[in-house]
Amino acid sequence: MADNSSDAIDAVIVEEEIVFSLSGLCQAAGASPAQVLSLVDEGVLQPEGDAPQRWAFTGPSLRATRTALRLNADLALGTAGAALVLDLLEEISALRARLRRAGLE
Repeated sequence: MADNSSDAIDAVIVEEEIVFSLSGLCQAAGASPAQVLSLVDEGVLQPEGDAPQRWAFTGPSLRATRTALRLNADLALGTAGAALVLDLLEEISALRARLRRAGLE
């Protein structure tokens, strides 16, 4: 058997009910406030609240932030490109769910 002990797994399980502040999301995702603000401007993240100091992000925002940061770092897509990829991945996931419900996958 191969020894895969050096393989890194980057996974975080976060419940949807968890709520992050802007600073909490930045800390959890390893993002700067400017990066998160950019993701909000692109529509990747939709926080509750009327100002950054009062924003509240749900658990899935952490996954979206980390994925967008990774896409930007690995593929140099920029925020707009990462937003497009995330939209396409969400659409693919929804289509696969429809196929499963229809018994076609």
